[in-house]
Parts: sequence; C-alpha cells; structure tokens
Amino acid sequence: MKSMKLAFLGAALLGAVCTYAQTADEVVDKYLNAIGGKENWKKVNSVITEGAMQVQGADVTVVSTAVQGKGSRQDISVMGMTGYQIITPTEGWSYMPFQGQTKAEPATAEMVKMGADQLDVQGALVDYKTKGHSIELLGKEDVDGTECHKLKITYKSGKIDTYFIDPATYLLVKSISKQSINGQEMELTSAFSNYQKTPEGIMIPMAVTVPLGPGLSADMTVKKIEINKPVADTTFKPSN
Repeated sequence: MKSMKLAFLGAALLGAVCTYAQTADEVVDKYLNAIGGKENWKKVNSVITEGAMQVQGADVTVVSTAVQGKGSRQDISVMGMTGYQIITPTEGWSYMPFQGQTKAEPATAEMVKMGADQLDVQGALVDYKTKGHSIELLGKEDVDGTECHKLKITYKSGKIDTYFIDPATYLLVKSISKQSINGQEMELTSAFSNYQKTPEGIMIPMAVTVPLGPGLSADMTVKKIEINKPVADTTFKPSN
C-alpha cells in the first residue's frame, strides 16, 4: 500500500511538472504571436534602430546595429562626441571619449560572454530550446497595477533575465537582467511601451526605459527602425 501511495505521488508530481512547463510554453507562444509571430521573427537577420534620450540634461543619440549571430554595435553621441560599444561572438571593444577614453579598449572575456544575447536579433524566446536556453513560469507579479506573467529566462551563457508580460496583450512591459559588472552582480531594469508594427509585420516598442547603471535610467524614444538592411562586416570592427 505504501509503495502504491508513492507511485501515485510520483505520478501527481510528474503531472504537475508537465503542466507547469506547458503553461510556460503557452505564455511564450502567446507572446511570440503578439509581437508578430515566430515565423516573421525568424526572417529577421538585421535590425538597426535610432533612438534619442536625455541623460542628466544632455541630449543623447543612440544608433544600435545588430546582425544575427555576427555582431552588435551601439554608437552613442553626446556633447559633440561619438563613442561606441561592439560585441561579436569572440571579442568586443568599447570607445567612450566622453568618459575619458582616447582609444578603443578590448572587452573582457566576461563582457563578451554576457553580451552574447545581443547577437540574437530574433529574441531569446524564438526557438529558445534549440538555442540552449531554459524558461520557468514564476506565477504573476504586479507591474504598475497589472498582474503580469513572470517568466525567468536562463540563457545558455548562464545569464538570467526575468520578463514581465501583460496578460491582456501578451506584450513585454518590463524586464530585469542580472549581470556581473566589475565583479559585482547587479539587476538592471528596462521598461517597454508604445509598440508599433513594422512593414515586416513585427512589433517593436518605440518607448524604452533603459538602465544606465545602479539607480540610474533614461527614457529613450525610438525614432527609426530598419529591418534586414545590409550591414558591412567592418561595422563590428573598432574604427580607432
């Protein structure tokens, strides 16, 4: 009788785990449908965006260029100076003249590893199992008065993101990324709104609150988006 009870308990636990995983996948599927569909996103090879924001009273322009699996580059212009950050699968560079840098400096191995998700322009949840990521549904959590689905994404690299998805629209409204910066683990929070559909049929947030560091963020407005525009390989090489 005891062994029978244990068998029933094992079956019940297995059923609960399967239901839990299926529920997480249902949220992922609805999210992907809401942002234009997985098949549309799988056609995306490059994304170029131009955004504007103010940081401590200064106007900042950010042009982000990313090519699937090849490279990610951010060109940042402020106070008449332009710097950049580049990440590729094997290396990266940073040149920030407004922070006193006089030449491009190589990224550390840790920075390259943690920046790997920037090379996935289609998004981590598109074919996430094939990419080696895992997800967990952690119930719901309040975000500005809305009980949002809470998804934990553990990347192949070990990086962890938490997505908060609106149950009415299934759009991503907030994310929290755990990253190691200068040997210290930090949580960086981003917020997303004003989604617009591109001619390619995918949804992009045109308003993004971006983290700049501990306790510091800025509201960026996306002014321009280009999908699948050819990008030269030299884009992902340091220019000084």
